[in-house]
Amino acid sequence: MTHALRGSAAVVGIGLTEFGELPGKNHLEVMAEASHYALADAGLTLQDVDGLFVSSMGRVFHPLHAAEYLGVQPSVIDGTNIGGSSFVNCVQSAAMAIQTGVCKVALIAYGSTNRSNRKNKIRDGGNPNAGALHASEYGPRNPIVSYALAAARHMHEYGTTREHLAQVAVSTRQWAQKNPRAEMRDDLSLEDVMGARMICDPLTLFDCCLVSDAGAALVMVAADRAKDFPQKPVYMLGIGSSTTHDQIAQMPDLTITPAAQSGPRAFAMAGLKPSDVDVAEFYDAFTINTILFLEDLGFVKKGEGGAFVGDGNIGPGGTLPVNTNGGGLSCVHPGMYGMFVNIEAVEQLRGVCGERQIEGAKVALANGNGGVLSSQVTAIYGTEETL
Repeated sequence: MTHALRGSAAVVGIGLTEFGELPGKNHLEVMAEASHYALADAGLTLQDVDGLFVSSMGRVFHPLHAAEYLGVQPSVIDGTNIGGSSFVNCVQSAAMAIQTGVCKVALIAYGSTNRSNRKNKIRDGGNPNAGALHASEYGPRNPIVSYALAAARHMHEYGTTREHLAQVAVSTRQWAQKNPRAEMRDDLSLEDVMGARMICDPLTLFDCCLVSDAGAALVMVAADRAKDFPQKPVYMLGIGSSTTHDQIAQMPDLTITPAAQSGPRAFAMAGLKPSDVDVAEFYDAFTINTILFLEDLGFVKKGEGGAFVGDGNIGPGGTLPVNTNGGGLSCVHPGMYGMFVNIEAVEQLRGVCGERQIEGAKVALANGNGGVLSSQVTAIYGTEETL
């Protein structure tokens, strides 16, 4: 029996601001700019929005601030924060709201001035160790300490190497070089990654995501209205979420993320399997993420992700294009990257990605990651012919 949410909603508008450093702007202005672009892309205005889905790094009452700043009074509003996966989770919430008739036009939006705030020493968000009741007394530099721990365990257990991790960064950079928006487009070699400054063993500088200012937004409507809008609609075929822990010390297995549950749930709703995916967009806060998600989402067997990446499979010309915009490692990472996996998935299925376009792409997967591998939300998108 087909799931009620499968193909019930579609993305009809997307918007991106410039990436990098946006001086003189605050997070609300950046969010509003992205929202304007997304609504214009859909041929709509703020007056059409009756569902608002936003999230923020540690700001209390952010949904209220966002609604007031945008000048909207939505019938449904949600600001659930489960880390960087929040904006893939928003897609699920918006689809449910649309399916049940609570709203007709859902705007999902995010804006951040994370880089400018750091430069100007402005506190932007909560304590990164909040909730880590047992670990905080040791003063870990989170989140990198937690991801380095997972990387070290994967290397110990499965023979994953520093070269495998470095190849993730290199492959992602190769995609970024095909994306005019990407922040980092210089050549990057394995030697560059492995010889870079060690940040937290085994992760060097290029194993770590960027710190950016940026905004992104998308607009969703019911599938039966999707063809009424200017752009080619992209349909949500399946979505699944899971969380297994908060602090890394409580992760049941350092080599298995909640994507091992969210992925199968999304595929089951979509009625598809990993081999049906034409392009995959992962939240790559660190290079180990990509290897873990390849395994947990079923693209390769557990322990084989490093070798798969090492053989060049995820880069241009590979068997599975991954993070075709350049990812959080080379394209953009404004504190919470989940919105951008959605946007790149939609652009690939629209067929508007220029040099990085995956020819004939019909099915795209977007996986959001939150906390320290704590929450995972997996969305599967498709073109009209996949309905």
